[in-house]
Amino acid sequence: MISFILGVASGSFFDISEELALIIIIICLIVIIVFYPIRGRGALRALAASNGAGRRGSRILNFKYAFLAFLILAFSAGVMRFDISESSTKVLVNFNDNNGNIQLLGHINDEPQRLIDKQRFIFKVKEIRASDYTIFTNEKVLITANLYPEFQYGDFISMEGKLQSPKNFDDFNYINYLAKDGIFSLSYYPEIKKITQKDFSFAFGGSTRGGENLKISLFKNIFRIKKVFEESIEKSISEPNAALIKGILLGSRQDIPQDLKEAFNKTGTTHILAISGYNITIVSLYISFLLMFFMRRQKAFWFTVLGIFFFTILTGASASVVRAAIMGILVLLAYREGRFYSMTNSLVFAGAAMIALNPKILRFDIGFQLSFLATTGLIYLVPIIKERLERVPEFWNFKENFIATVSAQLMVLPVVLYNFGSFSLLSLPANVLILPAVPLTMFFGFLAGVFGLIWSRLGQIIGLIAWLFAEYEILIVKLFNAF
Repeated sequence: MISFILGVASGSFFDISEELALIIIIICLIVIIVFYPIRGRGALRALAASNGAGRRGSRILNFKYAFLAFLILAFSAGVMRFDISESSTKVLVNFNDNNGNIQLLGHINDEPQRLIDKQRFIFKVKEIRASDYTIFTNEKVLITANLYPEFQYGDFISMEGKLQSPKNFDDFNYINYLAKDGIFSLSYYPEIKKITQKDFSFAFGGSTRGGENLKISLFKNIFRIKKVFEESIEKSISEPNAALIKGILLGSRQDIPQDLKEAFNKTGTTHILAISGYNITIVSLYISFLLMFFMRRQKAFWFTVLGIFFFTILTGASASVVRAAIMGILVLLAYREGRFYSMTNSLVFAGAAMIALNPKILRFDIGFQLSFLATTGLIYLVPIIKERLERVPEFWNFKENFIATVSAQLMVLPVVLYNFGSFSLLSLPANVLILPAVPLTMFFGFLAGVFGLIWSRLGQIIGLIAWLFAEYEILIVKLFNAF
């Protein structure tokens, strides 16, 4: 898996042809077939026992050749996977930066982001229409539209307007940032009309039946639940604390005041507002704890996995959330089967699986890079630092949070400096003081939202506790922001 990841990384930086990678893969397959006479555990036992002499030594040498060929094959497969993602058919780019308008039909493919005076969403295009022809496609356009009418995930729409190519900013590669999500076209304030499936051609109507319709229906219902839950939190907790709790619980940051966002950014605590492995761990522990009173461990496992899946979609399924969800499910699976759980193997597996699905995230998704480096720090640096600080007493998890924060920050430091040019020294003390309160903020914020749906007064009472923890976090951030 590591060879595959290295191959994808090499393919993203160097121009290695897809044909060359394919030839190498074929050669490696032949080498594996010819030089792999020993199978399974026997090869490993023979490798351990062999002194490199005689017939057994010859077989072991063959095994080494086969193993080396397998590593090269995996590396070449990674190169080829990135090349395939780069060479995928792009029709819409041919209409970018033209003077004339274009008509596109499709559906909204994510939860619209509502800002002060506009909304932004990803449009999954299924048809390109002109007066004398129709082109069927499956591409994406990032649309910026007026604030009203409101659009929702899964809405079928027709848009008519101009397409533009994305452009880089002075200190940010916006083109690659969008490319990782398969977006190569932008449209600003086009004319948009809601339509139905009947307005599409027969071919598109057929393509949305079954799996895609099921996905749209499922995600629409999940996002409806999210909206109702957010409204319950808003009724139970006053602002801006409600906005902060929505950010910690659901990753929703659009209602957080701009000055507070900047304070979190300056103090290096923005990750608290972005769903990560920390949140997934807390959610899975809460779900498992609640279910243990109502059902056996076997059933509780599947409901916990379902809860993690639901939470992943609810929060937008970012790279860090998906990585944490995969690792969380692997932990639960190992616990259920009574097997040893390897954090390293799970991290590599999660990374390889995500990169195989979308190779561009390895190089172009900073969130993905930070998430994996931070987790690597927690796996390898925490034991080392903990050993050095063995004599330091523990107090309300401050020592544990200090070690975890230092470990994660050390690993992400190169990426942060490369992409942002600076690193906040305030992040260490700020995180140590804030992190102990995050699980309690999530717990009471969640209860306030749930009970607020049943009885608003009870939601407000519980919400007061959540408000206090959120207020503590805001005060810490503002305190360090003043330096």
